[in-house]
Amino acid sequence: MKTSNQQNSKTLKSYITFSNVSNIVVLLLVVTLVFSADAKGLVIEGLMKIGLFQPDVPKVESKSKAPAANTTSPTQDVKFMDSKGNTINLSDQKGKVVFINFWATWCPPCIAEMPTIDQLHEKYKDKSDIMFLMVDVDGKVDESTTFMKDKGFHLPVHIPASEMPKALFAGSMPTTVILDKSGNIAFHHVGGADYSNPKISEFIDQLVKQ
Repeated sequence: MKTSNQQNSKTLKSYITFSNVSNIVVLLLVVTLVFSADAKGLVIEGLMKIGLFQPDVPKVESKSKAPAANTTSPTQDVKFMDSKGNTINLSDQKGKVVFINFWATWCPPCIAEMPTIDQLHEKYKDKSDIMFLMVDVDGKVDESTTFMKDKGFHLPVHIPASEMPKALFAGSMPTTVILDKSGNIAFHHVGGADYSNPKISEFIDQLVKQ
């Protein structure tokens, strides 16, 4: 009987090897990454911290050339609604630099870049000539507001309140747009990015000075 128990113990130990345990851990990690947006977001966020996913920041163009009088801005009459039900029309925001991020609570790269946008917002939140619009493309303002609170972010939540021109948002998430004081698109980026990059702050500062 003792010999039988010893054999069973040896058989069990042969299955519980370091290799098998490692395989189980890897399998659990893969399953988590497949089904958890938060987990995927954490992985992408980690890659941002080592220098990946940096935004391609353009040079600020001179304002010496005024747009033609009959030129219609792609942002004209584009509207959003905030968490309190107030409507914001981009046409009324002339004189402000507007940072717009199109996102969703289930989007991993959106989740990954959110901490860096929150940092950027904290830097400019008291500036009256800079506006942040975090647009939940699903239109679930209550759900996205809860998401922000649970994550400890202080970003203003908005939802679309009009048709979105493709020049602004073509459907891919996340999409980030920065408008200059004239309402023109100065920066447009599709995909996750590290917005704590100093080049973004410098870019916004230059737009404010125009």
